[in-house]
Amino acid sequence: MVLEGNPEVGSPRTSDLQHPENQGSCILSSPGEDAQPGEEPIKYGELIVLGCCEEGGEETEAQRGEVTGPRAHSCYNGCLASGDKGRRRSRLALNRRPHANGVKPDVMHHISTPLVSKALSNRGQHSISYTLSRSHSVIVEYTHDSDTDMFQIGRSTENMIDFVVTDTSPGGGAAEGPSAQSTISRYACRILCDRRPPYTARIYAAGFDASSNIFLGERAAKWRTPDGLMDGLTTNGVLVMHPAGGFSEDSAPGVWREISVCGNVYTLRDSRSAQQRGKLVENESNVLQDGSLIDLCGATLLWRTPAGLLRAPTLKQLEAQRQEANAARPQCPVGLSTLAFPSPARGRTAPDKQQPWVYVRCGHVHGYHGWGCRRERGPQERECPLCRLVGPYVPLWLGQEAGLCLDPGPPSHAFAPCGHVCSEKTARYWAQTPLPHGTHAFHAACPFCGAWLTGEHGCVRLIFQGPLD
Repeated sequence: MVLEGNPEVGSPRTSDLQHPENQGSCILSSPGEDAQPGEEPIKYGELIVLGCCEEGGEETEAQRGEVTGPRAHSCYNGCLASGDKGRRRSRLALNRRPHANGVKPDVMHHISTPLVSKALSNRGQHSISYTLSRSHSVIVEYTHDSDTDMFQIGRSTENMIDFVVTDTSPGGGAAEGPSAQSTISRYACRILCDRRPPYTARIYAAGFDASSNIFLGERAAKWRTPDGLMDGLTTNGVLVMHPAGGFSEDSAPGVWREISVCGNVYTLRDSRSAQQRGKLVENESNVLQDGSLIDLCGATLLWRTPAGLLRAPTLKQLEAQRQEANAARPQCPVGLSTLAFPSPARGRTAPDKQQPWVYVRCGHVHGYHGWGCRRERGPQERECPLCRLVGPYVPLWLGQEAGLCLDPGPPSHAFAPCGHVCSEKTARYWAQTPLPHGTHAFHAACPFCGAWLTGEHGCVRLIFQGPLD
């Protein structure tokens, strides 16, 4: 059955692979083998789901296309609407495991396809199977690697998946229910982290299933590399974008690339599931950087390093900014009522009487009122009483996921049309960052709720009126 054994399959050209060996999710952190009781475990980094928001029973006026009064705002930026539970949550910390669970390429076999299932029947043997034709497959076997940890991400709720991710629709809604067809793979990708400093993290397309195998069928894009090894792409692909200049005040969006099963970097295919791969990008790698974006065709994740998170604002800082903004006693320029951002502790209920509202075209902040409708221009259109510009009129909500912020700057800008508030540099960065959607489209979106951004800039500077006294 085995026609060829190639021990060179573990050369640097092919990336090492891991398997979680049924270990529990790393969300419930366990100290590393070098950690002392009471000490924090070594953290490799954190994954944050963009637009982590689920639609509840009611919607904002902008979502409903109505202007009949304040509605319940169902966006839970910073956590899932149903709460963070187990392996399904809005963010995941990747910590060093108590014991290494890695495997690495060992031997490559050429096998008659009808015998593949028999060859892969041993669950203790990790492998990747490349089906080349009805009569020919290539199987790459793996052996234990004590130098790396692996964390798997996907839609499956099986034990080998560390981070369960579901689709988020434009506008922040989560694809739920039996009729919702997910485009995220059950075993979408895996992240391999070196157990020794500098704890480098690398991403690879596809993850091992319950039988410790990865299957690339006859229709999947696959090929033999110049050095005689195998590589391939998953059906909908795993896309990665590394920001230019790091994830900081000087950041700029990078270029989206596709990551292969063996961790090589390619230009994008013509469409998401095309069988023809892009061109190999030899001067780029699959090493995750602070601020790297990972798109799984249905959900986008942000990677933050421990050093990057130290530069990000804390929840205490965000709360201090909220209190400082309220202490300035901004007023509605028409109703002359004092406005105040609500506390995140009260949850996302209907906007209260002091909730700030904004005209997203001009940025003028008001209290809620029921006049100025311009239905002839559209169901969401209202006229600002100060500058007469007509556009959406939405409540303002402070962004609560600190890991999405580039800097601890004051909350001065809001995304259009959703009304989530953050610093100027954070707003401008995300407004310039195209996120994948569908088979070949890209749209800038609010990182807090996933709403597609509109207008010339995608965000607006907020104009508050101070107290008259």
